[in-house]
Amino acid sequence: MTTMNRQILLASRPAGEPSADNFRLVETPVPALQEGQVLVRNHFLSLDPYMRGRMNDGKSYAQPQPLDAVMIGGTVGEVVESKNAHFQAGDKVVGMGGWQEYLVVDASQRGVLQKVDTTHIPLSAYLGAVGMPGVTGWYGLVKIINPKAGETVVVSAASGAVGGAVGQLAKVRGCRVVGLAGGPEKCAQVVGELGFDACIDYKAHPDLKSLSRALKEACPDGVDGYFENVGGMILDAVMLRSNAFSRIAFCGMIAGYNGQPIPMANPSLILVNRMKLEGFIVSEHMEVWPEALKELGTLVATGRFKYRETVAEGIASAPEAFLGLLKGRNFGKQLVKLV
Repeated sequence: MTTMNRQILLASRPAGEPSADNFRLVETPVPALQEGQVLVRNHFLSLDPYMRGRMNDGKSYAQPQPLDAVMIGGTVGEVVESKNAHFQAGDKVVGMGGWQEYLVVDASQRGVLQKVDTTHIPLSAYLGAVGMPGVTGWYGLVKIINPKAGETVVVSAASGAVGGAVGQLAKVRGCRVVGLAGGPEKCAQVVGELGFDACIDYKAHPDLKSLSRALKEACPDGVDGYFENVGGMILDAVMLRSNAFSRIAFCGMIAGYNGQPIPMANPSLILVNRMKLEGFIVSEHMEVWPEALKELGTLVATGRFKYRETVAEGIASAPEAFLGLLKGRNFGKQLVKLV
């Protein structure tokens, strides 16, 4: 009996805000394995904000997601059949399996699949805390912000997978950590579960003056480092409170993902405060992954790193879960459970 693979393709490019109509669910038979190939049953799919940028056809740091092809995405799963000496049935693996239930891949290509150990770390964590989001947070904090003990670090989208990692890694380094999140429930989790010193509900501050005042209260000594996931008014407010020689790591600009302009209110502050602003793409810094994953893995395995997951059930739920992620409906890492 032929095994069928349910997949989600990019059916059309969004004009402005994406919708479920941009995606299409299809079923295709799983092909017989060739020599060197491995068949993986994906257990979890990671949904991440970067996917929104890939849906556009414009110039960016990565090639656009092709139309009528399986949507890009990180996955963890289990090898169910192997014609490759390096992998056996039962191996747990992480890779870029895409929005689908099964993955057939030539595992002799270096780096397409990585074996993972689930003895002390749950499989799903390899898509979040001990995966790309965790390393993203680690790189921006350690390599760009490079905080000293006693400095104040502010993190936007603090309840998300990346923001939560940044805050906890900054606390380990002796910083005062202030998060920004949407809604009192998320802010309570950021402080109570993730251990931030304070969290500002940006939805309670509709204008720059109000948000800036809230930041002044939460950051009495100013801001030394800022991890940026959002852009727009939040960036403007943080810049007003930034100290001389402050550093900003630009990871995401979700305020502008649908194509709207996001001007900067006071760019002269970059000069006045001799600020360092640096954007980065974590996949361009593979050399730091072992060091980052060692720290993150140790913290997770020893229970010193807290993370939350929002889990949608079944591949068909992926488009709506993704649209919810872009609107901030998720708590922590957004996953789709596929088994």
